[in-house]
Amino acid sequence: MEQQRTFSEQITTEVAAWPGVEVDDGELGELAFKVGNRELGHLHGEHAAHFGFPKSLGLELRAAGRITDHPAFPGKVALGARRVETDDDVRDVVELMRINYDRLMARQESA
Repeated sequence: MEQQRTFSEQITTEVAAWPGVEVDDGELGELAFKVGNRELGHLHGEHAAHFGFPKSLGLELRAAGRITDHPAFPGKVALGARRVETDDDVRDVVELMRINYDRLMARQESA
């Protein structure tokens, strides 16, 4: 019988498969997903994901209910958090990291 993968395992499997993505243990116990020195987002255990976005995108994602304030930086529009409690949350965390990945890849292609 196959054991159910944890939320962080599911996210890691998906995001780490993208070209150029490296998974790194952070200084505060987080699991960071990076391309070069740029972070797509990171996980704190099984229940929280944190991201950085341009301010306009952060406002848009907040308005859509996809992210909330980062707990360490409340009110900072460019930083956001997402609780991970369901399979739908897992899918959205992957999509949020994909937004950052696609933005980064587009910048690299235009440089």
